[in-house]
Amino acid sequence: MANPRYRSPNQYSKIRTQNKNEMLEDYVETISELIILKGEARNADLAKHFGVSQATINKNIKRLVALNLVKTEPYRSIFLTDEGQNLANSSKSKHEIVLNFLIKLGVSNKVAEEDSEGIEHHVSPETLSFMKKFIQNK
Repeated sequence: MANPRYRSPNQYSKIRTQNKNEMLEDYVETISELIILKGEARNADLAKHFGVSQATINKNIKRLVALNLVKTEPYRSIFLTDEGQNLANSSKSKHEIVLNFLIKLGVSNKVAEEDSEGIEHHVSPETLSFMKKFIQNK
């Protein structure tokens, strides 16, 4: 039987990849929400939401453009590509499943919201499936 405390190099690689994708998922999900709530997503809105500088937002938006997740034009709003919208929808769905799972366990809404924000990026499809079944059966 394997030592339960031992982590294989593959596990660390997976965690590093998840950490890199975390920013992408957070940005596209927030851009999608801003478009729904305000009709547009602007750099200033993202800077305020994430509590970071405009320079940080600009750097991350360039990364999202390079990955074909968003489109931008000078002095215009930020737009999600189809790929970006799909990622936003997937991220939102994972977030809602994890949030509802934690609430069903009895975690307070405030703490469940805070915790689900981190967990959603690291939960496996298998675990997410079991969380979804648990929610539906309660």
